[in-house]
This record gives sequence, structure tokens and C-alpha cells, in this order.
Amino acid sequence: MKSRKPAADYAIYLVVRAAVCFLNAVPAAVALRMADVLGWLAYTLDKRHREVARENLRAALPARCADPAECDRLVRACFRHFSTMLVEIAVLPRRMHLHNWRRYVDERNLGRLVPHLISDRGLLIVTCHFGNWEIAGYITGLTGHQSYAIARVLDNPHVERWFKTFRQKTGQTILAKSGDFEMIEGVLTGGGKVATLGDQDAGPKGLFVDFFGRPASTHKAVALMAIQYDVPMVVLAVTRIARPTKFRLWISDVIDPRDYHATRGDVVRQITERFTKDIERMILEYPEQYFWLHRRWKHQPPVKKPKKAAA
Repeated sequence: MKSRKPAADYAIYLVVRAAVCFLNAVPAAVALRMADVLGWLAYTLDKRHREVARENLRAALPARCADPAECDRLVRACFRHFSTMLVEIAVLPRRMHLHNWRRYVDERNLGRLVPHLISDRGLLIVTCHFGNWEIAGYITGLTGHQSYAIARVLDNPHVERWFKTFRQKTGQTILAKSGDFEMIEGVLTGGGKVATLGDQDAGPKGLFVDFFGRPASTHKAVALMAIQYDVPMVVLAVTRIARPTKFRLWISDVIDPRDYHATRGDVVRQITERFTKDIERMILEYPEQYFWLHRRWKHQPPVKKPKKAAA
């Protein structure tokens, strides 16, 4: 790990808190306008991530991105979406609450999720870096359902404490990606509901499944947990369907490991391929809302060396 500079960490935290205070002090329309400016600024200055997004989009959506102008429009929209997401995280705790959350959320699909949330059986909620993934747990808590989320601890300890407060404000409990495995195990064994991201690069030793036609290293642990603890998986996302802030809870699939009891072959691979395809299907509807700025295909399967010809 890189050594931290306490003074720099605290200065960054103060800047973040000052920005949050400002966004909460101005009307919602002004805050969203600031998001547009932030997205434009990030697109203009962050050449590295701009090129990563362009490279990813050209590979994932070759037909649509054959036109350089259309590809650039999607890259700009991606930056705008991410900056809007950050602003939403900053302002929603003061504006969305128990009595008005329906103003912000299209609840028509919530009925499909509730039976799994109130079941005595555990549940894995699989989402991805799509839409506003942080809002999913927030909304679940607002509707009175206890859930847990697996997340990486941020490097800046001050920002981590503030962000964790947001994540846990409505009753969601954050479990560290590294170090909290026994707690995750206990929650699933006891019938708890755990949310996790299903589109993170798992390194060179991950399970490689196709994602937009290219092998992507994917964590086997998601499918393994569902099988080991006999819990269904609900693949969902929270997408933005209108501005100002309006979200849609989208359930793409429900995967029950019990359906694979009689299945031959690699069940872990089959389940992983299935939820990855579900994620891909959702992204195709709103490609500008996916976080193309990260290297999803960073690792590739090792190239097999050809066998030497027999003498």
C-alpha cells in the first residue's frame, strides 16, 4: 500500500465536505447544472480515462461507435452521468426520505424484489457499475428492509467515514470486501440480504467469461456464495430515467442455484455467465450509464503455448 499523507487526506476531505454543503444549499436544478459542468471539466482534463472509455466503447459497441462523433458523444455522456451520480449522492440524503421517495423512484418493479427481501432465505443482490448503484441500498433501507453491501474501503480515511455514513444512513450495513468474510458468511447463513458488484476485474486468476464479446476476468465468489449458502441471486440496477432525479429499479433476472442441481458441467461458470449476460443486457439499454472509465478487460486469459511436435 502507498503511504498516506494525513494533511493531504484531510484537505481533500474538507474540499469534499465544502462541495457537499454548497450543493445542498442551492436549488436542485443548479446542483444538476453543476454536475454538467463537472462532467465537461472531467472529460476535458482527464485524457487517460477519456481514452479508456473510448477504447472500451469501440470494442463493446463497434457498430454504434464506428462513427467517431457518436462514440465521442457516448464518452461525454458517460462523464456527465458519473458526475451527476456524485451530485445525487451528495444531495439525496437531505431531499429524499420516507415520505417522498416515490417522487424519485419508479416503484413498479419493487414488488418483484420484496418477496425475496422478506423471505427467511438469504439473498444475493448482484448489481454493477451501472446507473446509480449506490442508490440501490439507500432505497432498500428507505422501504424498511435491512440489507448488507460488500464494498472496498476507500483509501482516504476521512472520506471513507463520511461516505460510509451516507451508505448506512437508511439501515444498510457496509461489509469490507477484504476482511469481513466471516460476517458475510454469517449474514447469508442467517437469511440476510447481501449486495455485491458483479462486474469487477478479478485479476489473472479470475473466471473468464464473455462480456460484450470479450473475455472478462470475473469473481467466482459470487456464484460460489449462492451455491454454498443456497441463496437466490437477484440481478438488478437502479437507472436514471429522467432529469431532475428520477430512478427506475430494474430487475433483470432471478437466479436460483437450486435450478442447477441436476445440471452437469461447471455450474459456477454457468451462473457467472448468466448474470454477466444479464448485466450486458441492461447496459445495452442505457450504454451512457455504464462506468466505461474503468478497465473491465484489464486481464485476459493466458495464451496457451503450442505443444511441441513429436520427434
